Amino acid sequence: MTKTDRTALFYAAVIALGGFLFGFDAVVISGVMPFITPEFGLSEWWVGAIVSAPSLAAIAAALTVGPIADYVGRKIVMITLAVLYTVSAVASAFAPDPITLFIARLIGGLAFGTLMLAPIYIAEIAPARLRGRMVSVNQFNIVIGFSAAYFANYCILQLSQSESTLAVSLGVDQFAWRWMLGLEAIPAALYFVFMLFVPESPRWLILDGQPERAHGIMQRIAPAEHIEELLDCIRDSAKEVTHSLVAKIKDMFRPELRMVLVVGLIAGIAQQSSGVNAVYFYAPIIFEQSGVGTDAAFAQATYIGVVNVVFTIAAMLLIDRLGRKPLMLAGLAGIAFSMFLAAGGFHSESPSIVLAGILGFVASFAFSLGPVMWVLFSEIFPNRIRGVCMAFMGVVNSGVSWFIQFVFPVELAHFGPVITFSIFATTAVVFLALLARLMPETRGRSLEELERELSRA
Repeated sequence: MTKTDRTALFYAAVIALGGFLFGFDAVVISGVMPFITPEFGLSEWWVGAIVSAPSLAAIAAALTVGPIADYVGRKIVMITLAVLYTVSAVASAFAPDPITLFIARLIGGLAFGTLMLAPIYIAEIAPARLRGRMVSVNQFNIVIGFSAAYFANYCILQLSQSESTLAVSLGVDQFAWRWMLGLEAIPAALYFVFMLFVPESPRWLILDGQPERAHGIMQRIAPAEHIEELLDCIRDSAKEVTHSLVAKIKDMFRPELRMVLVVGLIAGIAQQSSGVNAVYFYAPIIFEQSGVGTDAAFAQATYIGVVNVVFTIAAMLLIDRLGRKPLMLAGLAGIAFSMFLAAGGFHSESPSIVLAGILGFVASFAFSLGPVMWVLFSEIFPNRIRGVCMAFMGVVNSGVSWFIQFVFPVELAHFGPVITFSIFATTAVVFLALLARLMPETRGRSLEELERELSRA
């Protein structure tokens, strides 16, 4: 790996800290709900509302973050999102009632724009041969955030039960769930500081009419002999750029981009309708329903974090070798099988089969839909309207995510886990068939080359 590659990777790693915050913020609630449900006397609908609140706000973030980033730049938006994460963590930790906690989590959901914006930035600075791996750094940080939240919740639970001097002096014995939520403020503040040292996207600078700044940044992240060629390609791609939001939206729905939009929609819906956030955000509740106790349920949730990390690393190592499509299809097949296995485990009242099914699902998702969808989104849309396209996909993805999280407690209560997990499995089979037919392979080609080819599809 060259010096310029390492510099680009460093910038990608800093940007991807937003992915860590998303992962931590999203999953930490899984350990909080067993505490606040009896404390606040929450119904299934209130449980769903609090858990899904960030995804509800993420719909608004998805509508605005991309277009705003197209106008003011990627960097300033991501700095703002870091501030929102920090505010949300502190407000959640001190929430005196469910309404305040709901609002605090809505604020955190506005920061979920990092989930969409980080892949855009990383794709715009990454060399074509490493782009899949570098964009996957964001997904890797998401699963690290998941894992960190599961482990933090488990450790805080154990500390709260220990009656140690440390637990008493910190108030962990009485306010365990507040500590779970408040810890996020530390990485959120660090993300804000690190973002101050990351440059603006050179592709955005070209679109904004700042070629000198773009050239200076390109000198850090691209070999000297390729800089002018890359800048010429970006300029050619930017010739048709429009600054009107309405014009960009019309551009997105042009006939030549119809297939790209369809593939993006299928991938975005498939990712969330697989049930991934039901598993991630309700893991202790799911494991308790399989027949294990509270401590065992929290412990098993940590297994999700470990499996997630291992298989995300595997995806990062293989996505630029095998391609996007093989990983996507193999993962969807594994998701369908694992969800049917989990449903069978609940039917036979076998906690070990349920655990195997859930972990198999997590492995399959981490190997496919998790990283591949965001890599695909960052590649298939034209440079000039990438922010608007990602915003549209983010709205759809967040909307499906919110619905799944919101209704999951009600589904469990009224339909039971067997039917609920069978629905997830059947949905995965449908999307496997659709993507096998329609999804293009994007590995190893520049963004400008992909724009030319896919616009003709």
